[in-house]
Amino acid sequence: MDINVEYRDTGWEKRGRREVVQVDNREFWNGRAKEYSEYAAWTGYPEAFIRIMRPRESWTVLDMACGGGTIAIPLARKVKSITAVDFSSLMLDIVRQRCADGGIRNIRTIHGRWEDDWDSLGIGTYDVAIASRSLIADDARGCILKLGRAARKAVYVSTIVGSGPLDRRLLEATGREVAVGPDYIYYYNLLYTMGILANVRFILEVHRNEWRSHEEAFEGQEWMFRGGMSEKERDKVRAYLKEHLARVDGRWRLPYARRCYWAVMWWTT
Repeated sequence: MDINVEYRDTGWEKRGRREVVQVDNREFWNGRAKEYSEYAAWTGYPEAFIRIMRPRESWTVLDMACGGGTIAIPLARKVKSITAVDFSSLMLDIVRQRCADGGIRNIRTIHGRWEDDWDSLGIGTYDVAIASRSLIADDARGCILKLGRAARKAVYVSTIVGSGPLDRRLLEATGREVAVGPDYIYYYNLLYTMGILANVRFILEVHRNEWRSHEEAFEGQEWMFRGGMSEKERDKVRAYLKEHLARVDGRWRLPYARRCYWAVMWWTT
């Protein structure tokens, strides 16, 4: 793949000549904030990430590019406090609403980006800094340095293994090119060149592969199409689903598993 890849907790993206999702597109992420937040919690990824962290009640935590609180919300009851930062205002609204709904009082939110001056944002320092699926590939070194400066004890980051959660078969059936970018090996090697010997654990994330109707199945594929589907692509997706969906136990399923792995890398500071 001749592009750079960026992983945010708000999804799987790639930047460059062949775009799937424009990284700094606030309108896009604001539009799918609630949907993504709910779906990310469903996959089992947050619990697996937190098990790897083995959090302490005394910890203060920075969650950079927090999304809708995928990690922050379940982590909040296990640590002293969390500062959740994201560039999507709607994602932060969801974090605050989930806090209100769950009676969580130890999360504060900051509207900001990796590229911003963290001192100006008032981010500060913490025991632990995390970046769940959110490193910027074309400035990964800068991201890692910022996380290191913000963490007194440890840093935890996660990145994709292989090609990620996109349905390659479906995309190829529509004529969309699926290009694979740098995965965890790229980031691990970068850490090594920076003098960081990181620990690594892997999380298997199983993605939803069954729906109540063909229409629900169709709607479940739209997030993969940057800028939305053309009419021709819509027809091809519907044709693909009509050909491959099978009725099983009252639900419609595709005849293959949709799985991806994430690598969690962590080190002490």
